Amino acid sequence: MSSQTMIHIPRWKKILIVAVCVLSVVYAAPNLLDKQTREHLQATKPSWMPVRTVNLGLDLQGGSHLLLQVEADKVVDEREDSLVSALRPELREQKISYTRILAIPQGVRVTLRDTADVPKVKAALRKMDDQLDVLVAEDGLTVEGKLTEASIKKIKDQTLGQSIEIVRRRVDETGTREPSIARQGDDRIIVQLPGLDNPQRVKELLGKTAKLSFHMVTDGSADLRESGGGLTLPMAEMPGQSLTIARTPILTGDMLTNAQPSFQQGLPVVSFNLNGVGAKRFCDVTSKPENIERPFAIVLDNTIISAPSIREPICGGAAVISGRFTVQETNDLSLLLRAGALPAPLHVLEERTVGPSLGADSVASGKKALLMAMLFVTIMMCTAYGLFGIFAAVALTMNMIMIMAVMSILQATLTLPGIAGVVLTIGLAVDANVLIFERMKEELRSGRSIAAALDTAYNRALTTTTDSNLTSLIAALILFSFGTGPIKGFAVTMSIGIATSYFCAVMLTRLMITTWLHVKKPKTIPV
Repeated sequence: MSSQTMIHIPRWKKILIVAVCVLSVVYAAPNLLDKQTREHLQATKPSWMPVRTVNLGLDLQGGSHLLLQVEADKVVDEREDSLVSALRPELREQKISYTRILAIPQGVRVTLRDTADVPKVKAALRKMDDQLDVLVAEDGLTVEGKLTEASIKKIKDQTLGQSIEIVRRRVDETGTREPSIARQGDDRIIVQLPGLDNPQRVKELLGKTAKLSFHMVTDGSADLRESGGGLTLPMAEMPGQSLTIARTPILTGDMLTNAQPSFQQGLPVVSFNLNGVGAKRFCDVTSKPENIERPFAIVLDNTIISAPSIREPICGGAAVISGRFTVQETNDLSLLLRAGALPAPLHVLEERTVGPSLGADSVASGKKALLMAMLFVTIMMCTAYGLFGIFAAVALTMNMIMIMAVMSILQATLTLPGIAGVVLTIGLAVDANVLIFERMKEELRSGRSIAAALDTAYNRALTTTTDSNLTSLIAALILFSFGTGPIKGFAVTMSIGIATSYFCAVMLTRLMITTWLHVKKPKTIPV
């Protein structure tokens, strides 16, 4: 058996390597097209043609960075009030006499007239919330139910999670592409909006809690008793004026299934649909004879935005919110109602805007760094290993193409630290080739044939190359798991680069060298 026949790569493996390279070029190609050309292709292309590109991060294309704080303590305060509201009818139903009931920090306190009622109150509190710590004061008449630290932490975590989801919905509704929305710490949210250089409207949308409710307008003390008390709220349409409304709402925002801007009699309004429960309740309330010609208030974030009168029963689950709205206000209100109410108010703690020109400078600097890194590495490899260095340089170029292809397929976001990760993988990519070529030199010096030296070099360097890449990949995954923002971007590009560089070094370079050996059948090799 000749020395040349010792080198064998199965046909299926050759086809696989070539196919991966061709597909990489195809999927990376859209990144070379301008935006207008890509949009035209997207509208006219066949369904199989890829048009996805790598998304540029905030630091590369400009945009806005917002740091929001969630007032989770407000939710705890509301929980305290809800405990009072839930306990009062429970005591009334059980005919338990008390002198006072009020909300206290993290709980509720009730002062009884008879110590015999203490067990009943304790049972009622645990029935409302089995996580309450129920304590009896030394006087034997005062019972307190307090939320545990674990319960408070759970409430705050849920509040932050819900806030992130609502923020994401609202941002998505504005049409902002590829926003980055992430948790920071216990009560903060980072919002990055690439390509958005005027964040004012987004800030206004995110700053509104958007708690919607419908209340009957009260007209007497009997009304107040039946509705659980009254609230006096300002009117948006009439500055300086207010209305007293029933505390208990007839409808709440979570009963809405859809909201869209529309027009009624030439004026902008918001049309909405209710779910089954909301539609039945609204129909029942508006069908009562005593409610005809009676106004009801539409309340948004503790402000009455409209107070129309009930002219006829409103059944079917569809209605409109009218007022002195502009077209933009109806669009924004519809967006907020569709996205849902925030569980707690948000405040902007920090705001930064990166201009498009600064982002363009970062892109230009990143390109320059990549090109210089590839140029110097190519010169070094060609000087040290001759023709085999050229093979390594070709594999390095294909490695860059593969990285862009994978990031395009995954719709990953490329940031400035991500470019640093790509530059780092350029060095890692040729590291395996250096190990293999040096091992090949040693095998040739020991008297082996060219084919045997090549096979031995690849087989024996494979373990070292695998260990090296695996160690780097573990480090990148740890960075991704525990890092935030830019660190994650660096870890993503580094992980993709490690995988593609391993493929190019172990598979592609070997295929090129083997093909050259079979075609040229050289007596010596230029390393």
